[in-house]
Amino acid sequence: MRHLLVQTLREFLRPYKGTVWVVVFLLLVQSIGNLYLPNLNADLINNGVAKGDIGYIWRIGAIMLAISALIIGASIVIAYFSSKVSMSFGRDVRKAVFVSVERFSTRELNKFGAPSLITRNTNDVQQVQMVLFMGLTMMVAAPITGIGAVIMALKTNVRLSGLLLVAVPAMGLLIYWLLRRIVPLFRVMQVRIDRINLVLREQIAGVRVIRAFVKTRYEEERFAGANNELAQTTLSVTRTFAIMFPALTFILNISSIAVIWFGAKLIDTGSMPIGNLTAFLSYIMQILMSVMMAVMMSLMIPRAEASAERIQEVLLTPSSVIETTDPKSPKARKGLIEFKDVEFRYPGAEHPVLSGISFTAKPGVMTAIVGSTGSGKTTLLNLIPRFIDASAGQILMDGIDVRDQSLENVWSEIGFVPQRAFLFGGTIASNLKYGKADASDEELWEALTVAQADEFVKEKEDGLNSPVSQGGTNFSGGQRQRLSIARAIVKQPQIYILDDSFSALDYSTDAKLRVALEEHAKNSTLIVVAQRVSTILKADQIVVLNNGKIDGIGNHADLMKSCKTYQEIVLSQLSPEEAAS
Repeated sequence: MRHLLVQTLREFLRPYKGTVWVVVFLLLVQSIGNLYLPNLNADLINNGVAKGDIGYIWRIGAIMLAISALIIGASIVIAYFSSKVSMSFGRDVRKAVFVSVERFSTRELNKFGAPSLITRNTNDVQQVQMVLFMGLTMMVAAPITGIGAVIMALKTNVRLSGLLLVAVPAMGLLIYWLLRRIVPLFRVMQVRIDRINLVLREQIAGVRVIRAFVKTRYEEERFAGANNELAQTTLSVTRTFAIMFPALTFILNISSIAVIWFGAKLIDTGSMPIGNLTAFLSYIMQILMSVMMAVMMSLMIPRAEASAERIQEVLLTPSSVIETTDPKSPKARKGLIEFKDVEFRYPGAEHPVLSGISFTAKPGVMTAIVGSTGSGKTTLLNLIPRFIDASAGQILMDGIDVRDQSLENVWSEIGFVPQRAFLFGGTIASNLKYGKADASDEELWEALTVAQADEFVKEKEDGLNSPVSQGGTNFSGGQRQRLSIARAIVKQPQIYILDDSFSALDYSTDAKLRVALEEHAKNSTLIVVAQRVSTILKADQIVVLNNGKIDGIGNHADLMKSCKTYQEIVLSQLSPEEAAS
């Protein structure tokens, strides 16, 4: 899995190679400076202080100050460039993940789930970003300083360097134990973050249902369970960290005591100058601090590896809806839709959701699609704009298969109103202009009038500039549906697709809206899915679905005579007299 972390870093650091090499060079300068200072300090003590040579003290002191200033300057530049590279890296990865998710079909979105995709684009990216930042400031410096300090310690005193044969293996064993314990916990932690996001999103979205069914206490306990699972995993990681730092500090301090103890004996016998002991102490500290830095990175890398794996899973997952490399365009955009023996089935499913679907939706004709719950109505509509792709057969738009046209061209011809009316945070005007950014106020009011939404918008103090909360929750269900329909009208598409978009409207508003919409879209193709029979009685063409197959096509009068499924649907909502009228 580690190669995925390396792959992620390599892929997104290409634009910043120059900056990374500058940071590496400055780290090298900083490390060399840190290694050279103890040697100068030893010379200062041995040849300056011990002999009382004031000139030597000033000269070596000035060199030490200059090196210290160089190290400080390098540290500032390193911190600046490291933070710039890591923040830019995080920005680029988040953008890449977002673009990948935007490309996904409904199938991939359902596979990952919204809570997991949010976690991957926030928490997971942050983990990799943090490792990059720490890596640029620590990972490069630790080996340079550690190896250099070992060489300098051996050069200073070989006999004292034997203490490293005890301290470093002791730290290595501790690191090995920590990694074996922590690595699995990091993977579990990311999954539990996904879980808590899922529960929280469900509870916020379904707060009215929770209250209506008096399930507040139950949901509190469900959230507490997910929260406690995450807390317990985090506590396990934290306890391990709590053991690590005191243990490493203990080894560090014991090593320092041993150096002073044995170094004092060497000084006493004249085998070692006192300045060399101070230098050796500095090198020992640098070696052990390098090991501690390596430990910190070793503990961060496993979590970043788990996060990189989850990020790459999103980036490397291809959409089942593939953009054609050789897009074709019809000679004229009219909005003619043709289904030719279309089938759709989910991967691995035994039976198709839709099969043998063949019909034509023409401009200036209202085509209604009806059927019982689960008959495949919404799936059929999702095939037209290629939210999902048919498993077999063809869907032609103006004579050309939608798979042979560019996605943007297909989408640009469609005004889509989904089953669940959704509005974006902003204003009424910004929502209506979503499909046509340069729409004038007159066009917006015209669309609102057709959608029977002008009255309640006029009643608002700010009119078109009235605020819309996320999801449009400050509007009723019927108002959201009408604003969604108005948004599609503003786009002035060739094809209108309305997926049960009248369900929250009263009968009077429903009737007025249908009449106004049919008049406004008389030259466009109008495809409507409806559960309410009264909505589609006047449709020019009604397609009846039953268990994913077409059970009948025709107008209301014809289907009442020839289609039993349609008769059952109509008579379940209308009396025989109303159905016959």
